[in-house]
Amino acid sequence: MKYVFKTTLFLLCGVVVFLAASLPNSDGEGYDIGDVASDFELMNVDGKMVSLADYPEANGFIVIFTCNTCPFSVRYEDRIIELHNTFASQGYPVIAINPNDPEVKPGDSFDEMVVRANEKGFEFPYLFDEDQQVYPVYGATRTPHVYLLDGERTVKYIGAIDDNARDEDAVEENYIEMAIVEMANGQDPEPATTKAIGCTIKTK
Repeated sequence: MKYVFKTTLFLLCGVVVFLAASLPNSDGEGYDIGDVASDFELMNVDGKMVSLADYPEANGFIVIFTCNTCPFSVRYEDRIIELHNTFASQGYPVIAINPNDPEVKPGDSFDEMVVRANEKGFEFPYLFDEDQQVYPVYGATRTPHVYLLDGERTVKYIGAIDDNARDEDAVEENYIEMAIVEMANGQDPEPATTKAIGCTIKTK
């Protein structure tokens, strides 16, 4: 009887391990290239809820996890604005998301997001991941951290905006621009992944 019990327990454990391994993103590391991103609904700085479904004509999305307080994010603000100004009209809007916990970083509170968006004149959504449920699904670890999706929300590129986080004038490769051009030509972006450079996402 004891042998049967142990054998049954062993088999059940094997089934559980198999099912867990077969689930997408079961390791908690977020999306890989080729995964289809799920939609979300988050509060924008204008007080309205925003989701990707609000852009039915989009050719893709430049999803950027960013914030007010990280020096790297601040350096990239003008570049993010330029990305939106250049590519939103081509069907690739910027969707910026603040993933930080404001109890850890008070400067990343929703009220401070509103102030910063008005100061910089953001014309793209700047959303608050208030419950910190969206960034882990994507697998974002830094601010800024970029996920380029196509019109079907398939992940095509993950990583940095360009190759120089410190000096915009010294940028040699703009990864997002190159990736969008390649996507528009029916090609897969190369590189498809780069290392995101920035501050760690703040959580309790």
